[in-house]
Amino acid sequence: MKSLGLDVGTRTIGVAVSDAFGWTAQGIETIKWNDQYQDPAIERIQHWIKEHDVTTIVVGLPKNMNGTIGERGQASLDFAETLRERTGIEVVLEDERLTTAAAERMLISADVSRKKRKKVIDKMAAVLILQNYLDRNQSKGL
Repeated sequence: MKSLGLDVGTRTIGVAVSDAFGWTAQGIETIKWNDQYQDPAIERIQHWIKEHDVTTIVVGLPKNMNGTIGERGQASLDFAETLRERTGIEVVLEDERLTTAAAERMLISADVSRKKRKKVIDKMAAVLILQNYLDRNQSKGL
């Protein structure tokens, strides 16, 4: 039973997938998208669902630092609902505060050039979102 992690941005969606045991997350793609025309992105996500036999989708929820939901958070909630309706798969939301910043720090510490960081930052953020979800569920014994 694998999970798919998504970091939904304004122009890109980072995608990560778990291993079959739900222990680790690996980045697989950054999808370019337009939130006004979601079909191509949803079709690509459906491809990964089928390819990896995914049973759960984990969507990053960008909350404000005080825990409230802003404009981007609402957009992620809406996209999560669309995914739930279009795929029929369980969709859970994972607090993603500071994951992009953490991904940026990891890539900088690995001496990845600015140009290459830009190409993989959303995929790395998706890995962190999914790994946080997996770790939390491991600690619960799920």
